[in-house]
This record gives sequence, C-alpha cells and structure tokens, in this order.
Amino acid sequence: MDICKIQENASKCSVTTMECFMVLSTQAQKISIATLCGLFGTLCVFENSLVLYLIFSSPGTRRKPSYLFISSLALADTLASIIFACSFVNFHVFNETVFSKEVFLLQLAGVNMTFSASLSSLLLTALDRYISISRPSEYKLLMTRKRAWIALGVLWVTCATIASLPLLGWNCCTLNTTCSKLFPFVDNNYLSSWICFVMVLLGCIVYAYAHVLWRAHQHVAYMEKNQAQVEKLNTRMRMDVMLAKTLVMVLTVLVLCWSPVLVLMIYSVFARLSNHLRKVFAFCSTLCLLNSMVNPIIYALRSKELYSSLRMVFSQFRRQLKTPEESPGAETTHKSSVIET
Repeated sequence: MDICKIQENASKCSVTTMECFMVLSTQAQKISIATLCGLFGTLCVFENSLVLYLIFSSPGTRRKPSYLFISSLALADTLASIIFACSFVNFHVFNETVFSKEVFLLQLAGVNMTFSASLSSLLLTALDRYISISRPSEYKLLMTRKRAWIALGVLWVTCATIASLPLLGWNCCTLNTTCSKLFPFVDNNYLSSWICFVMVLLGCIVYAYAHVLWRAHQHVAYMEKNQAQVEKLNTRMRMDVMLAKTLVMVLTVLVLCWSPVLVLMIYSVFARLSNHLRKVFAFCSTLCLLNSMVNPIIYALRSKELYSSLRMVFSQFRRQLKTPEESPGAETTHKSSVIET
C-alpha cells in the first residue's frame, strides 16, 4: 500500500499504478471472480444470443418495435458480457499490465458503452410499454418501426460518445486532475457525470414502470367490477397485468444488481476507499453481469411469443436428435425382415 502511495504522488498516471487497483490478494478470491465471470458470462452470451435468434427468425416479432428494443437489450448484454468478463478476468485474475493507458481506457469504454446501452434499452422498453398502456389507441401511430430504429441509433451513438470521453481526453492524466479510487486513469468528475447519467436512466425507468403498474392496478380493479365486459377487452387488460408483473421482475433485478455498485461508486467520489471496500466493489461488479444474464430469462418465460418460439426450437432440436438414433434401428429391422423372407 505504501508503494501505491509513492507512485500516486510521483506519477499517478504511470501504467505501473494499475497494480494498485488489483485488489484481489488471495488465490481463492481470484478463483471466485474467474468462476463468477466465466459462469455468468457464458450463460449470458448463450441466453441473449438465443433471444436474438428467436426474435429475428420470426417475421412476426422482428417487425414489432417492442421486440426491436428487446433485441437491442440482448445485443448490449451479449457484448457487455464478453467485454466485461474478458477484461475483468484479465485485469484482476491474471494481473495483466502490459497494455498501455489507451488500451485500458478503450476496454473501459467498451464496458461502459455496453452496460449503458443495456440500461438505455431497458428505458426504451419501459417507454414503449408506457405509451402502449397510456395511449393504446395511438400506439401504432406513435411507435413505428422507423421511429424505433431512430431511437436505437440515437441510443447507441449517445452511449458510445459518453463512454469514449476518457479515451478522447477526459481523464486525470491529460487534465492533471483528481483520479478515481476505483478505476485507473479515470477522472473523478467524469465518474460523477457517468453516475448521474446512470441514475437518470434508472429514475426514468422506475417512473415509467411505476406508471405502467398503476394503470395495470386500475385494469385489475376494472375487471373485478365488470366481469360481463367484452372478452377482447378483458384479454387486453390481462395482457397489461401480465406485462406489469414482468416489469416488476425486471425492475427488482435491476435495482438489486446495480444498487451496490452505484452506492460504492458514489461513496468513492467523496471518500477514500479501503482495500476491503475495493474488494467488495470487485465482487459487486459481477452483479451487473448477473443482471444481463437474468434479463433474457425473464423475457423468454414471460413473453408468449418468445416462449412459443423457444418451444418450437427445442422440439425441432429433439426431432433432429431422434432421427439419427432411429435410423440404425429402422435399418436393422429392415435387414431382419429381408433375412426372414
């Protein structure tokens, strides 16, 4: 720890100072981090890739704006899991410091961009549901495929721009300002700005989901009072209620996974972190990966269209597995019948 203080005073932007941020001191901690990243990362890539396949293999789902937003979420989570798991394990487990400051900031930009895009895609999904339940008669006019693609383009460009700012010069090395206690070369002001950006995203998501839940509650009360209404109207309301339950699950997982990381980030801006808290932050960071892994499970289980497509894929896969197994038996039966004849 004394060496880190000396290096910070002498040259806080030296590549060797990255060793001060490698807080995993025991082999057990490194194995735990590697196992969590490997397990969550592999499952995340598989699940989100499957969601992307299910959406774009069906003409009915890939044309709907809501599924375009879900596909953006799945793409962001896939990229986040790959970039985060590889860079995180490489840094904390293998203690790799041979790459330059620019390479490290490029990796950090990739992680920031993909996780920001994941949260932004959740926000677009929430806004899509907000419009569909608050203005159902105008939904198709307001939410067209063209507007959905424009919103996705703005989303990814904005996230890429914000994530690239440290690489473009907003870092404590170039500006000679206070460095973050959690990330090498990152300016404390940039970290504060990024935290504010994420908090705004989460706040908008919570507001949109809260409105959807409130409308769903109204629909439940309406259905209880008007049991003799038209079946089509009741079906629409049941769909809204089921959607609200899905959003509650997504929101709960989102808050549980991101709260520890954001709390520690905010604390690091105003106070000096101990080695123990930085170890806690390293393990809490894997919860963001867990969030990316859980999202496709929720959508696959709660969306009837995706769930039915998933069942079709599994049934086709089973038939393909059974075909080679049945072929030898059929061939043997045919041969025995010829011999008997």
